[in-house]
Amino acid sequence: MAAPKKGRRPTGAQGRPGRALAIILIAMVALTAGMFLTKQTTPRLGIDLAGGTSITLKAKSEPGKPDAINETNMNTAVGIIERRVNGLGVSEAEVQTQGRDHIIVNIPKGTNEKQAREQVGTTAQLYFRPVLAFADGAPAAPAATPSPSASTSGAPKAEGSGKPSAPASPSSSATSQGRVLSEALKAPAATASPSPSASESKKADDKAPAPSPTPSGVEAAAAELQAKFAALDCTNEAQRAAAGKGVKPEDATVACGKRGDAWGKWILGPVGVSGTDVKDAKGQINPQTGQWIVTMQFTDKGADKFAKITGELATKQMPQNQFAIVLDGEVVSDPSVSQALTGGNAEISGGFTQQSAMDLGNMLSYGALPLTFQEDSVTTVTAALGGEQLKAGLIAGAIGLLLVVIYLLVYYRGLAFIAIVSLLVSAILTYTIMALLGKGIGFALNLPAVCGAIVAIGITADSFIVYFERIRDEIREGRTLRPAVERAWPRARRTILVSDFVSFLAAAVLFIVTVGKVQGFAFTLGLTTVLDVVVVFLFTKPIMTLMARTKFFSSGHPWSGLDPKRLGAKPPLRRSRRTGSGTGSGSVTAPVDVKEA
Repeated sequence: MAAPKKGRRPTGAQGRPGRALAIILIAMVALTAGMFLTKQTTPRLGIDLAGGTSITLKAKSEPGKPDAINETNMNTAVGIIERRVNGLGVSEAEVQTQGRDHIIVNIPKGTNEKQAREQVGTTAQLYFRPVLAFADGAPAAPAATPSPSASTSGAPKAEGSGKPSAPASPSSSATSQGRVLSEALKAPAATASPSPSASESKKADDKAPAPSPTPSGVEAAAAELQAKFAALDCTNEAQRAAAGKGVKPEDATVACGKRGDAWGKWILGPVGVSGTDVKDAKGQINPQTGQWIVTMQFTDKGADKFAKITGELATKQMPQNQFAIVLDGEVVSDPSVSQALTGGNAEISGGFTQQSAMDLGNMLSYGALPLTFQEDSVTTVTAALGGEQLKAGLIAGAIGLLLVVIYLLVYYRGLAFIAIVSLLVSAILTYTIMALLGKGIGFALNLPAVCGAIVAIGITADSFIVYFERIRDEIREGRTLRPAVERAWPRARRTILVSDFVSFLAAAVLFIVTVGKVQGFAFTLGLTTVLDVVVVFLFTKPIMTLMARTKFFSSGHPWSGLDPKRLGAKPPLRRSRRTGSGTGSGSVTAPVDVKEA
């Protein structure tokens, strides 16, 4: 007689639940440790919870530029707006694109809303100023450091300083630098119109220009500018924002900027050409050298101005033969000139990458923002209102969690312990990931995101209920607990995966097609849905396997939630077999064990 077949031994998470529990425990410890090591122990709060101003800008299509709204231009606009917001002295401001044509600007509490709205989305100030001196960004004795020398070939071009140059010996002493500053400050006075004659003095009395500075006044102004330059620390964000603030175009100034990865500082002369004089500019590859360059085309008026200033600069030594391109008070490039650039066209080359060439071309071409924006919405939330909304959200979450726990305790009794611990594990994972994402990707917890977390409580509890009901169905069929736990899992697993996939798909679609705070809801819903799958597979199922081995659950205790009598289980199915000799008239039937497979 053939031996009876033995059931297959469970494998993986079913046979070794300790492995799955160890994996999720390690993940929880790692995330918690990362949270404390990065000092991000609480999630970042959005404007509606922490208080502040949120501005939504929408890019507008312009006639003749159907493809202007693209990823490159949107990213350029984000960078420019971010510099402006930082120029207000704002810390922790957040500027990011959302969707194809929206930019969200979140400014924390304590910022002047009117000033912020004036700065965001308006045309920036773009100027070309002659360089008088350059030094490293840290405060030190003023000394000019030359940038790479200029070279020309074929068409006129200016050699740009795309990468930081190696430190060189100063080309001029402090005395000669002061002389350069004095001459630069005297220059506007030399071109001033002559004083009116005596006969015209009455007519021109009200229109007469302000008297030019006396030599002693010029020297004093030069000394003051030089001292300001020496003390300027461009590695300090506050000093960078304040440098050159409120300076008129006709005045000399100091400015900060980056050469490669290092900060530098400049003394700049009066504006020679403004951004409105640039007709077009773009980054492109030079077909002869294969290097990225930036080409510029000026208006008729701008071409005359640019030819004049480059002609003057070409006769000077480093660094006075450079002109700085200044955007919102920050130097974005400082190419040098070796000859007058006439004809209304110019080319900047030297150390550009594709991205840096495209960015500079956009800045020059559009005078600042590469697109025109309109305000879609402006929301201002006080800190007190934000705190009230956060409190209300937490209360709503606590009430929802309490109702779920009460339902589990009343209906599932002992099984509720497993569900509650699983919810706690899910909460720990969600909290730590949200705290780390605040610094990692700039995620901010707003009110819709809190709503998403509350909805996730029901989604997670639903997965436990599906599994528990499958186990109960197996017990109703007459099986004992341990085989019921293993047989219920495959069917429950399919249902949980399908349900969570639908929830995640809805969250993904919502995240893609919406703009603004609704994305916070979609992101949180998607995150918690993924974590639900992780918790059910790596914690709830393994812990249920272990609990099935305990006497409390396996014996069907009335408070376990798995009492066969309360579930209306069918009597155990029994088979009978005939014993005794094949020729005898009597027979005896012997019961077999309860069905377990």
